[in-house]
Amino acid sequence: MKVVICGAGLVGTSIAQHLAGENNDVTVVDQDASLVRKISETLDVRSIQGHASQPDILEQAGANEADMLIAVTFSDEINMVACQVGHSLFEVPTKIARIRQPGYLKPIWGDLFTRENMPIDVIISPEREVARAIGRRLHVPGAFDVVPMANGLVSVVGVRCNEDCPIVNTPMRQLTELFPDLSITVVGIIRNDKGILPNSNDRMLPGDDVYFVCDSSHVSRAMAAFGHEEEEGRTVIIAGGGNIGLTLAEEIEQEHEGVRSRLIEFDDKRARAVAQQLEQTMVLNGDVLDLEILEEAHVVNTETFVAVSNDDEVNIIGSLLAKRAGAKRTIALVNKHSYGQLITTLGIDAVVNPRVITVSSILQHVRRGRIRGIYSVREDFGEVIEAEALETSVLVNRSLKESKLPKGVIVGAIVRDEEVIAPRGETVIGKNDSVILFSTYESIKQVEKMFSVRVDFF
Repeated sequence: MKVVICGAGLVGTSIAQHLAGENNDVTVVDQDASLVRKISETLDVRSIQGHASQPDILEQAGANEADMLIAVTFSDEINMVACQVGHSLFEVPTKIARIRQPGYLKPIWGDLFTRENMPIDVIISPEREVARAIGRRLHVPGAFDVVPMANGLVSVVGVRCNEDCPIVNTPMRQLTELFPDLSITVVGIIRNDKGILPNSNDRMLPGDDVYFVCDSSHVSRAMAAFGHEEEEGRTVIIAGGGNIGLTLAEEIEQEHEGVRSRLIEFDDKRARAVAQQLEQTMVLNGDVLDLEILEEAHVVNTETFVAVSNDDEVNIIGSLLAKRAGAKRTIALVNKHSYGQLITTLGIDAVVNPRVITVSSILQHVRRGRIRGIYSVREDFGEVIEAEALETSVLVNRSLKESKLPKGVIVGAIVRDEEVIAPRGETVIGKNDSVILFSTYESIKQVEKMFSVRVDFF
């Protein structure tokens, strides 16, 4: 597959790394000479310096032969024009754009990004994606990540095993015996910053970050098995009134009935603007690192403190101060990957990385085969994938033990006619089943082939 990526920032580089690692033909375009040089030195991709929306630059990048154009520069306008040029001049089949400004995404302008007007096939809004990701964490206290799949019937949950976790040191094979009515499959473990694909004899240890797939109706019981029986938070403090903070506050007002939120914003002008757009959220103007402001926001009685400012260090320190001042749970937005392992040792409960969330959203539309959903489990480990098994798939009408799944693949759940089936060796995958599985990056290509549509199918 030939892909042109406009933008060599963190998101563009991550996507290029994924696609180049899977032997795709990737070209990256950026105006910044240092970014172009860096990406050419570290990845097996073509790199071109230039304005990503200019026709001659896109032609030089091979847009006339590209299967896909992914526009993730820092400018919404450049992303939109690049997609328009890719469509009008080069007939690029699939165009994806990152759009960050909320003004472009209002429902009243819903016809803007249609084929007749501005032909962008997929719009990715990091602010919306991050707000939704944080909102899901509010629903499941104790989890550092929750991702719905199969129209919400299945959940992918990330949880840390503490010393008091009831099932630490328990072999995986015994989980079914201990919880016979609980549909749960552990698909990945992060231990000492390394990914582990668990087998039936592996045990979860204190300090492990565990990813499991389960029936969404079983999430509360599954969390109880890991020692988490906290009630859903009803009070939230949001630190940071930027696009993410505002979008999160709006989501809480619209989707989380009974949840009371307060928002702290440092800039006086921005605080006033945010207050005018929110109906039920109290907005405070002040420094989140000021204990007096935290006290004014009633942090001592707050169940969840969410730091989503534009400064990683402010988010980290603010979360630590809030935890010390009485907040029961803290969530910090952090862009720098190098901070990840440090943060969990400091006592912050969950970390949100906008880049990882955005890349997952984009890869969902890049993967071949009948791929419906993707969740990246670290950039060096693998992905949880939701795929549809068509009758041409090699998996259909075979039991899992007969299917000879590629090394590095674990099936987490099967959905058939809205029924969630816990996978066992004798489980047979049927036509049109949704299969939720984990795959290491080394096996992604094989997974795509398993769920691809053969030409003779038509």
